[in-house]
Amino acid sequence: VLLHRRLIAHACHALAHTDIMTEEKQETVVLVTGGTGLVGRALQAVVAEGVADGSIDKSEKWVFLSSKDGDLRKAEDVEAIFAKHKPTHVIHLAAFVGGLFRNLKYNVEFYRYNMAMNDNVLSISHKYKVQKVVSCLSTCIFPDKTSYPIDETMVHNGPPHTSNQGYSYAKRMIDVQNRMYNQQYGCKFTSVIPTNIYGPHDNFHLEDSHVIPGLIHKLYLAKKNGTPLTVWGSGKPLRQFVYSTDLAKLFLWVLRSYDETDPIILSVDESAEVSIKVAIANDIDIRHPYPSPTQPNQINQINRIQ
Repeated sequence: VLLHRRLIAHACHALAHTDIMTEEKQETVVLVTGGTGLVGRALQAVVAEGVADGSIDKSEKWVFLSSKDGDLRKAEDVEAIFAKHKPTHVIHLAAFVGGLFRNLKYNVEFYRYNMAMNDNVLSISHKYKVQKVVSCLSTCIFPDKTSYPIDETMVHNGPPHTSNQGYSYAKRMIDVQNRMYNQQYGCKFTSVIPTNIYGPHDNFHLEDSHVIPGLIHKLYLAKKNGTPLTVWGSGKPLRQFVYSTDLAKLFLWVLRSYDETDPIILSVDESAEVSIKVAIANDIDIRHPYPSPTQPNQINQINRIQ
């Protein structure tokens, strides 16, 4: 359970539809790194809808970057991107990401690549006097051993889980850098912590995906092949899933209206929490759990796909 200043997606739609104020009537240019990923594509759709219905000023220029525009791990590439587009605002979504098995195998690379990207984006944003940067963190940054409910003040209270510590520590350092840039230079750098994201244009790779797209892919294969579906875990813990379009609207609210350096959790209300078991119950028949050598009674095998 994540609490504190958590925002509710459906309550913030109207708040997103205000203009971005720039100093001295400067042209507003919003640069979005990772602009073709899950959240980036959702932002594209929300911005296009806002421009069409007049809730977003047509004079705002939005630039959605992909990996083809440059390697954010290289300072010279980031410098060239900023020199070309001259952004006034930045939404930093880009990251070197992967599923559990990839994280376990490449913890060093996850740390080094993400640290390089984040440092380049923030340092060059400062150099180009970007008015505001909103970076995307992850719930995996929270301590592995912690008390509940979790809130934003607990990010640095202990080490993250060792399985993805490279990625987690790199993401944590964004918060550290934001605070230092604010204290030393007065920069408006902040970050958000979304809960489990899902939606169109997700990554459905069986080894690198997150829970919802991974389950969708496994369900598809099980139904197609008429084979059992195995889901690790008891399926009982409650999760907070946020739809990518709702999250995109919240990003706009943060960009326009959230002025604190402290990270902020973006999630659904507690009433919308759901377990994996419930999330898939309408599509499958869940049979009894089978033990495994490493996690006794922690596998649910589903034998019938509706």
